[in-house]
Amino acid sequence: MTEKGAAQPEPEPSLTAAQKLLRRRQELDYWQRNAERLRRRNLLTGLTVGAFVVGLFSYTILSVRQERIMEEVDEEARVQVFRGPRTGANS
Repeated sequence: MTEKGAAQPEPEPSLTAAQKLLRRRQELDYWQRNAERLRRRNLLTGLTVGAFVVGLFSYTILSVRQERIMEEVDEEARVQVFRGPRTGANS
């Protein structure tokens, strides 16, 4: 399926054991230098997501609670409408 004249990627030269060890040590040094910054970022991200979840949950609970309160108020209003106005004669 390759076209004639299309550049083919050259295979990567295999690394010797010493080169692999050197690369591994360089990567380890990089991660050790940057580990504190990564931890801080991860902590900040986790706290942000957690705060969003808690806020959303709290908002939802508050909304449901207000709905219940409004339903109770509506029910009390309906009862008062059916009873009629309170006067000295019927109180």
